[in-house]
Amino acid sequence: MAARSESILMQRIRDIHAQKAARSEPVVSFEFFPPKTEEGERAFLSKTVPTLAALKPDFCSVTYGAGGTTRARTLAIVDQIQRTHRLTALAHLTCVGSTREQLLDIARQARDLGIHNILALRGDPPAGSQTFERTEGGFDYAWQLVAFLREFGGFCVGVAGFPEGHLACTDGREVDWQRVKAKVDQGADFIISQLFFDNAHYFRFRDYLTRLGVSVPVFPGIIPILSANQIKKFTSLCGAELPDPLRQRLDQLGDDEATVEFGIEYATRQCQELLRGGAPGLHFYTLNKARSTTAILNNLGLAHAKPA
Repeated sequence: MAARSESILMQRIRDIHAQKAARSEPVVSFEFFPPKTEEGERAFLSKTVPTLAALKPDFCSVTYGAGGTTRARTLAIVDQIQRTHRLTALAHLTCVGSTREQLLDIARQARDLGIHNILALRGDPPAGSQTFERTEGGFDYAWQLVAFLREFGGFCVGVAGFPEGHLACTDGREVDWQRVKAKVDQGADFIISQLFFDNAHYFRFRDYLTRLGVSVPVFPGIIPILSANQIKKFTSLCGAELPDPLRQRLDQLGDDEATVEFGIEYATRQCQELLRGGAPGLHFYTLNKARSTTAILNNLGLAHAKPA
């Protein structure tokens, strides 16, 4: 398949960041996941994506299911977003379940589709597995995938960072942060953080990396709360802290309309503080929903902020 030629699709996230930083503007990005059904995917592509694309984010990303289960659909959705909405898109890629040759094939497919940005991840184990196991002929760590993509060439490569430390790292958060630096040392261009609800975690993480000599942007990951039960599950799975005052407030609200409105208000305040503290942008975990992210950006005055 021939590579796409539109100039908008040629943007690398490192260049987007440089352009926005020169204007003292934050980078705004959205994260999506491939829907599980064809009907869900049609609704997502025909309703959710156009609604959020109208906000003119700087880029969006599409996740890669546990164990690499959505690999083909991830690339297809990224391709459609870029072609239909002329939005720079980031494809997630994991080490799980893939040999080096399979990863090489995926890289070639991405290149041929005009995808120039990849988030390199170790990845979560497949459903039913508790621990990561390297695929024979594959990679153990995300830094190896970063190095592989750098060797392949042509991609702007991002990596994940965990402001509270990775759940699987038993040596402490600072050891985990040093491993983030190792990924940058292999050529990562930017870092997207795991979700968090106490901004002190992000600032501590960013400042530690700065002291280690890391100069690439660290984009904070923000998730608007939609449901008390849902966010408790998410935080337990990823090891993020749900501060006691926030947990107590969610317990009072339960799972109703008031929780969504509270989630918008909380995330708005969180984003305001992050931007005042020098965060280079905001990366929204949208959960494939448009309402909360739209409201937050309107509250921040960032909707339609990108020049045409």
